[in-house]
Amino acid sequence: MNILIINAGSSSLKYQLMNPETGDVSAKGLCERIGIDGRLNHKVGDEKVVKDIPMPTHSEAIAATLEILQDPQYGVIKSVDEIDAVGHRVLHGGMEFFASCVINDDVIAAIKKCIPLGPLHNPANLMGIEACQAVMPKTPQVAVFDTAFHMTMPPKAYRYAIPTEYYENDSIRRYGFHGTSHKYVAKRTAELVGKTEFKMVNCHLGNGSSMAAIKDGKCQDTTMGLSPLAGVPMGTRSGDIDACVVQFICNKYGMSVDDCLNMLNKKSGMLALSGVSSDFRDLEDGAKKGDENCALARDKFCYEVAKYVGAYAAALNGIDVLTFTAGVGENDVNVRAAVCEYLGFMGVKIDPELNSKRGKEMKISTPDSSVEVWVVPTNEELMIAQDTAELVK
Repeated sequence: MNILIINAGSSSLKYQLMNPETGDVSAKGLCERIGIDGRLNHKVGDEKVVKDIPMPTHSEAIAATLEILQDPQYGVIKSVDEIDAVGHRVLHGGMEFFASCVINDDVIAAIKKCIPLGPLHNPANLMGIEACQAVMPKTPQVAVFDTAFHMTMPPKAYRYAIPTEYYENDSIRRYGFHGTSHKYVAKRTAELVGKTEFKMVNCHLGNGSSMAAIKDGKCQDTTMGLSPLAGVPMGTRSGDIDACVVQFICNKYGMSVDDCLNMLNKKSGMLALSGVSSDFRDLEDGAKKGDENCALARDKFCYEVAKYVGAYAAALNGIDVLTFTAGVGENDVNVRAAVCEYLGFMGVKIDPELNSKRGKEMKISTPDSSVEVWVVPTNEELMIAQDTAELVK
């Protein structure tokens, strides 16, 4: 099968054409500056091409994507008919969706209903869906939700301790994100350890970071909440914060709530603490050169990650496996070492030589470690492709 994977943003659209059985990617690319002027970045193997193409809307971006995929020089298919289905990443499924689903009018209506919960992403995801439907009306479309994996959480984990009316009338609760990544890592880890019944904490660490407590492949708790702002501090997001901080800043500086949340989302986290960068590589370089703020940012991040692992070990009544994934989790050996050093009281022991490798699927714990520690590179696109293939078959 050929599955076209679409991840639509407000002014961009990422795509991959993938075989869901092998995971082979025949082509991938990015349409950017949609609504401005339009640029297509396309890659097949090691060959790259960049084209300036007018893209007033996502419809033109989809059309440009399909055209380049069929291009005699840069394409990999002869006809759109060779695309068996399209899998769309959709950020917020609210309480409407507990799993991926084939898109129809009712699904589109439900995604629109979730726009108040995902105001920045859901409208863009819908534009991608509607653009594909217009250009490929006979091709099955599937929605894969970032929140769906976390819908197995029990009420004690997802309910906020606020008046019930806000939950019942407005669906305000913990949802969690990066669900496709957590689902992939949970599934792959089960294959690696050779069993399906075990307790694990998955650390999806990158510019955006979230963690999940998983039992027997099902999510029991996760760090992000109603929005991706909650949890550990991230590249530019504050993570968990006392709500009164918002009130204090708004009152003192005459800032609106929206402006304050913009600050917490885009000007906080590692960027704010370091005063230098949101990129963990820049922070590591700065710390090595003696920059105390860069060192503080990294220390804060590792401390908060380890603190959540400890909390989730309590929530699960012990853990069998700890996994690291995503850009920082897969590649920052010092972050992994620092987090695991905090967890020595749990019997976590890692091999420094094994941990020195980057970006590879590997077990980094010692034989006598009480908890198996793995690095499992995530593959959200493969998870989307597999979900899509399973539904359209």
